[in-house]
Amino acid sequence: MKRIGIAELPLHGGRCPPWLFGRMRRLGGAIAEIIVHEYGRQEFLHRISDPFFFQALGCVLGYDFHSSGLTTVTMGALKEAIKPEELGIAVCGGKGRVSKQTPNEIEKLADVFSIRSEKIGSIKYASRMAAKVDNACLQDDYRLYHHCFVLSEDGDWAVVQQGMHGRLARRYHWLSEGVRSFVEEPHSGIAGDRREEVVLDMTARESEETRRASVDLIRDDPKHLMKYVRDVEQRSLDDYLERSPQVLKLIMPTEHAITKLSERTMASLRRAYELQPANYEELVAIRGVGPKTVRALALVSDLIYGKPPSWQDPVRFSFAHGGKDGIPYPVDRATHKRTTEILEGALEEAKLERREKLDAIRRLHEFL
Repeated sequence: MKRIGIAELPLHGGRCPPWLFGRMRRLGGAIAEIIVHEYGRQEFLHRISDPFFFQALGCVLGYDFHSSGLTTVTMGALKEAIKPEELGIAVCGGKGRVSKQTPNEIEKLADVFSIRSEKIGSIKYASRMAAKVDNACLQDDYRLYHHCFVLSEDGDWAVVQQGMHGRLARRYHWLSEGVRSFVEEPHSGIAGDRREEVVLDMTARESEETRRASVDLIRDDPKHLMKYVRDVEQRSLDDYLERSPQVLKLIMPTEHAITKLSERTMASLRRAYELQPANYEELVAIRGVGPKTVRALALVSDLIYGKPPSWQDPVRFSFAHGGKDGIPYPVDRATHKRTTEILEGALEEAKLERREKLDAIRRLHEFL
C-alpha cells in the first residue's frame, strides 16, 4: 500500500451555498473528463491522491483555500459529476454516515465495470484497511469522519479521507499503485500544518520489531499477558506530559507497568488468538482490533521484549506550494508551475463558457 500524503486544515462550520456547489460540480466534472481523456484513468487517480494537486483543485473550483470543507465538498462535487459509465471512474463513500455505504457502492460497480467478484472483495478490503490503518495504526488523535474511495474500471483505486481533532482536520491520501503492505511504511510523502508531539506510528520502519512482537503475543494465549498488567486505573499519555512555554516533554516513569486492560480489549485479544494471524496486517484486519488493542500490544511488546514502537508524528510541515514570504517555506516553483500548467491545460480544453474559464484560472493564480 502507498499512502501518498497528508494535508492539514482548520475545521470550519457551515455549508457550501447551493449555487457554488452547482458550479463546482460542473467545473469539476469538466476537469475530470479532460484529465481522463487526455492522460487516462490511472493519471486521474495519481492526481487525486496528490495532496498538493487536490488542494489546488479545490481552490480552482472556487472553495475556501484553507477550510476543512474543501475536502468534503470537492469530493462531493466530483461524486455527483463523474459518470462511471462514461469515464470508467467512480467515487464511493463520503462524509459521516455516507462513508458507511462505501462497501455497498463498490458492490454495485461490479456489473458497471465488469469486475469479477473476487476482485471486488479485495477492493472492499482495501477500502476498509486504508481507513483502519489511519485510525488505529497511526494514532495521531484525528478521528476519521470522511472516507471517499475512487475506483477505476481497471481495478485501480485511490482514497481521500479526513479526520478531526479539536478545531483541526487532517486529510489522508492513498494510492493503490505499488501495493506492498498496509502496515509497513505505507506513505511516500506526508504534509501537514502542525506536527503532533506524541503519535504512536505502528506503520513506521522503527516499529517493525514491535509489530512482530505484537503478533507473537497474540499467537500465545492472551491470558499470559495479565501478569504484566496492574489492576489500577487506566492512564493516558497526557498524564506523562510536562508542558512549558518553550518545550513539551514526554516523561515516562521508571516502573514500566501496563495498566488494566478493558474487557473489550481483552475480548479483542482473545478473538485474535483464536484466529492465529500469520502477520501484523492479518492481526490489524481482524474486526474488533482497534486503537486500544493496537496500543496495548505495542506497550506490552516494549515491556517484555524491549522493542519500542515509533512515537514520532510522520507528518511533514507543509502548506500547498509554500508562501511568498517564505512561510512555512519558499514557493516550490517547479510544483507551482506543473500544477498551473496541468489545470490551465485542462481548462483550455473544457467546454465551458469563457467567463467561467477565466474566473477559474484567475482563482488558481490568486491562490498560488
